Amino acid sequence: MSLKERSYNVLIVSSNDNFNSVLSGLLPMSRYRLISVAPSISAAKRILSENTFDFIVINSPLQDDTGVRFAIDTGTTRQSVVLLLVKNELHGEIHDKVSPYGVFTLPKPTSKLTLIQSFYWLESARERLRQFEKKAQSIDEKMAEIRLVNKAKWLLISELKMSEPDAHHYIEKQAMNRCISKRFIAEEIIKTYS
Repeated sequence: MSLKERSYNVLIVSSNDNFNSVLSGLLPMSRYRLISVAPSISAAKRILSENTFDFIVINSPLQDDTGVRFAIDTGTTRQSVVLLLVKNELHGEIHDKVSPYGVFTLPKPTSKLTLIQSFYWLESARERLRQFEKKAQSIDEKMAEIRLVNKAKWLLISELKMSEPDAHHYIEKQAMNRCISKRFIAEEIIKTYS
């Protein structure tokens, strides 16, 4: 699926109404389907407890915090890509602090063109995260299958007095002969002997 076909959810954390309207206006609804705005960190946390977002844009400072700790926490605990906008004179220092956590930064003031370009970078980073999520899910599924097959093998060993290699061979042969997965065979064995 190309990036053109994707749509993203965006959370804007900013107490500046002008910034919020400009940024919202730059994001086409065909590509950014859910755009939520939170004026403070506490409001953003409430919104995040109910929704997931691909991108979180933080316009620092906020009513209740600078947003730096929130950017780090959100960047490390969620599958969201975080963009933190900070005053130009603080940019270098803040960037050094948050970049190890995968948080992108932009100095303020910034142009509309730079904001648009930054969203292209955010999209690229989000798609890379999606690839990692798929790999992790695949590994988790494989590990679950291995656990099921091992449980089935131990049931065959204890109930039918098979050796471990024989139990393993039995599960593989049944799966191959019936053209189904070892996981399905293991589930049948577990149902039969549990």
